[in-house]
Amino acid sequence: QVQLRESGPGLVKPSQTLSLTCTVSGGSITTRYYHWSWIRQPPGKGLEWMGAISYDGSSYYSPSLESHLSIFRDTSMNQFYLQLSSVTPEDTAVYYCATLAGGKWGQGTQVTVSS
Repeated sequence: QVQLRESGPGLVKPSQTLSLTCTVSGGSITTRYYHWSWIRQPPGKGLEWMGAISYDGSSYYSPSLESHLSIFRDTSMNQFYLQLSSVTPEDTAVYYCATLAGGKWGQGTQVTVSS
């Protein structure tokens, strides 16, 4: 069955770019009609859907983030990625990758933005 695992730095400085990787196993990210999402949860707040990349490689984003968010993939590695530029402390959160329709989530990775 499909499993997802996030990886990346736990600490990022303000104004830098946050880069995260989601490694998918047990299934291909090119499987038809699957969409692969990034979601985050800031401390004390609810879940925020950030954006996704579909099985055909097209990406789409939350309007509030699209100016500094990029989601892309490497099909040879069966991975997809998040890049969030110009981060601020408000981007501190637990970041999850997931396939929502399939109901599969990674365990999440804590990212703190601090100097």
